[in-house]
Amino acid sequence: MKQHLPLVALVGRPNVGKSTLFNRLIKRRVSITHDMAGVTRDSIYSEVRGDTRSYALVDTGGLVPGSSDEIEMNIVDQAREAMAGADLILFIVDGRAGLHPQDDQVGRFLRQSGKEVRVVVNKVDGPDLEERMAADFYALGFPLDCVSSSHGYGMGDLRDMIEGALPPLETPDEAAGLSQGGLKIALLGRPNAGKSSTINAILGRKRLMVSSEAGTTRDCVDVTVQRGEKTYTFVDTAGVRRKSKVTDSLEYFSVVHSMQAAKQADVVVLVLDVMDGVVGQDKRLLSFLDTEKVPFVIVVNKIDLLTKDQLAKAKKELVDQFAFCAHVPVLFSSSVSMAGLGGLLPLVEKLWEQCGQRVTTGELNRLVKMVTERHQPPVMGGRRGKIYYMTQADSRPPTFVFFVNDEKLFHGSYVRYLENQLRKVFRMDKTPIRMVFRSSHDNDKGK
Repeated sequence: MKQHLPLVALVGRPNVGKSTLFNRLIKRRVSITHDMAGVTRDSIYSEVRGDTRSYALVDTGGLVPGSSDEIEMNIVDQAREAMAGADLILFIVDGRAGLHPQDDQVGRFLRQSGKEVRVVVNKVDGPDLEERMAADFYALGFPLDCVSSSHGYGMGDLRDMIEGALPPLETPDEAAGLSQGGLKIALLGRPNAGKSSTINAILGRKRLMVSSEAGTTRDCVDVTVQRGEKTYTFVDTAGVRRKSKVTDSLEYFSVVHSMQAAKQADVVVLVLDVMDGVVGQDKRLLSFLDTEKVPFVIVVNKIDLLTKDQLAKAKKELVDQFAFCAHVPVLFSSSVSMAGLGGLLPLVEKLWEQCGQRVTTGELNRLVKMVTERHQPPVMGGRRGKIYYMTQADSRPPTFVFFVNDEKLFHGSYVRYLENQLRKVFRMDKTPIRMVFRSSHDNDKGK
């Protein structure tokens, strides 16, 4: 079982630099940053690998507590959801603008959370400005740090503070206790795809509330079930819906905890509605799971609503849509008639078993010799790629490291060829596979 990542939430009024700070902490540009207030309307989630601790980070929209504007009220609701699961809240304020009446409102809002809160005074561009810019913010009553998320000032100290403020790591006994819940299976999908109904059908009882109204499940709900000698914990997540666009080309996931649950589960079941086909949000979820190398199964629900001919046509169309992640098992089911659901748990078990598979270095290097003799790496810029050797660095998912003359020579169709051969030879037809190419120039001097 995976350990629970502590959650750090960035909270504050609009336009204080939360998104810039988010991007600085995760060391890549994910959140949109713009001078216009309210650009971040949805909560953005990512993981941070710190020097001593890893944690989940969520960037919330700008808070305007007490507003009657519908969008601003929704932002407050989303922030409240993120804060409810947070282990640490960073209250971001604007050092250049000074203490704002809305900062006082947000401060009162945060005090009601009962969580650990630290004020981060942003836009402080150097140590000579700290005393003057920070003075007013001590009135908020929280411990205080000064940074410039744009220029990087104070970020090292802030990272150290965050990692030091996180809850203690679990002891071996506590970590062992996590496994008592058995295999953890998160159900992910758009609202009203049938996640709750699928769990109820497997349980054989109405354990979870089901409604035709989208959004009935507002938070992640754990349900444990015993099947023979095996235990499974199902996590029913809130439906991940597409929210209002910030610009025509930018969209965000609205339910932070659902994405977090997917990353922390052993296996994810992505539930789709056969009546809708594969829509844009389904593709984004597929891409998220595939990119993150999360073990997952696709369950296409509600097949009881189709005729035999309609179902045959739907299967062909849907399988074509999944071509970019062809290794992912697909199961067509009905939570009403129970069709297909009897095979779900055995399929999940098989997938989990494959994820833990280990291959010896000797076997892998025999594979390298075989596949390169059949099909040599391509020539690019007058140089042919060479694989010196490979090894398995990790499992769950299986991670293979190829030591090559130049990693830039390996991409596209040849990498897909190597992956296909790995899957075929070692019977890894269902698990995600991570492939890493590392240049070993010392082995290719003068060539």
